[in-house]
Amino acid sequence: MVEAVIIYTDGACKGNPGKGGWGAWLHYKGHEKELYGGEQHTTNNRMELMAAIQALETLKKSSLVELHTDSSYLKDGINKWLVNWKKRGWKTANKQAVKNEDLWRRLDLITKNHEITWKWVKGHSGNYGNDKADSLANKGVDSLSG
Repeated sequence: MVEAVIIYTDGACKGNPGKGGWGAWLHYKGHEKELYGGEQHTTNNRMELMAAIQALETLKKSSLVELHTDSSYLKDGINKWLVNWKKRGWKTANKQAVKNEDLWRRLDLITKNHEITWKWVKGHSGNYGNDKADSLANKGVDSLSG
C-alpha cells in the first residue's frame, strides 16, 4: 500500500485585503516539512490557495496526497466549482469573472500531478496539523517588513 503525503494548509490576513501569509505542514513517513510565505497586499482566500499550491509544488514526484484545509472556499472551489468555471471560460454561474483565476489555474495544473483527497477540518479546534499550518501562516505574515 502506498502511503499518502499528509498536508495541512492555512492562510492568514491582517486586514482583508491586507498583509497576508500562507502556511503548510507536510508529513510523510516520519519526515516533516514546514513552508510559509507572505504578501504585502492580498486576501485571505488568496493565501488559502497559495498554501495549497506551494505545498503541492514542493512535492518532487507524483504522489498520493491527503490535503487538509479549514477553508470551505478552497475545498468547494476544487471539488465543486472548478469544473464549471472551466466549462464557462472561467466565469461564475452569474457570468462574472472568477476571483483569483490566476491561482485557481495554477492549482488546477499542479493537482493533475497527484492523486489528492481533499479534507475539510474545523479551524482553531485543537487539530495539531491545522494549528501547525495556522502558526506557519501567521509566521508568513510576520515575515513581512513594515
